[in-house]
Amino acid sequence: MKIAVTGAFSYSGKYITRRLLERGEEVITFTNHPKRPNPFDGKVKAFPMDFSNEEELIKTLRGVDVLVNTYWVRFDKGGNTQPKAVENTRILVSAAAEAGVKRIVHISITNPSADSHLPYFRGKAANEKAVIDSGMGYAILRPTVLFGKEDILINNIAWLLRSLPIFGLPGDGSYKLSPIYVDDLADLAAEAVYKKENYIWDAVGPDEFTFKEMVELIGQSIGKKRLLISLPPRLALFAAQFMSLFVNDVMLTPEEVDGLMANLLISKELPRSRCETSLRKWLKENQETVGKNYASELARHF
Repeated sequence: MKIAVTGAFSYSGKYITRRLLERGEEVITFTNHPKRPNPFDGKVKAFPMDFSNEEELIKTLRGVDVLVNTYWVRFDKGGNTQPKAVENTRILVSAAAEAGVKRIVHISITNPSADSHLPYFRGKAANEKAVIDSGMGYAILRPTVLFGKEDILINNIAWLLRSLPIFGLPGDGSYKLSPIYVDDLADLAAEAVYKKENYIWDAVGPDEFTFKEMVELIGQSIGKKRLLISLPPRLALFAAQFMSLFVNDVMLTPEEVDGLMANLLISKELPRSRCETSLRKWLKENQETVGKNYASELARHF
């Protein structure tokens, strides 16, 4: 088949693309970073992700069997906003339907809601509706927090634990999350390409931690057990924003704090886990490297 993947040179899209190439498929990508080194030795042809030119998107998507969409923005920066990302996703999905794409595999988030007060989760719900209403066959995967060698959240928690004598938890840290290994998400997405039925699945790992338990596990794994202190959520956010000045990045957003504390990063469906890789095991295998260097969202995307 011919498959289009948004963001094949970025994080999750790269792992999904690798799986599809291993299966012998032809893959093209839409990217906002056309000058970024091609990690696939030229096997994946890149096209600009220009949402202002829907006709060109349609032209590029003609002959594509399946679209795998990983596109989203984590936080607003300039004109690159979450409401704009919703509009852009509608354009992309509409272009795919017009081009005759038969199926879309869409990467979303756990617990999206059109009624959410959080633009991130509200926007993800709007994107899912666009996919469902498109007339194409679909699979929607809802991951929580991704971990892997290029992740940001888990790596930067480890970096903070390596760098500072104490770690501030927003609130008491009792809210939960179920991290998923990026390779496991890639497997689910690649398998979804070949399925015929429409479905929506949560994509979560086998572990369910409180945030405090996860931070403790990371510290133990890298040999940096630190004092964990509970902070009022806004004070913890202020501390993260202050640290952001030194690393020239956005470490944490208000939405991420609210989403975590509202237990939106765990699955409420059964079975709770379709993935096998444990964060505990992965940290043990990567204890020497995780958190050695800070991972910058701004450097990666802007």
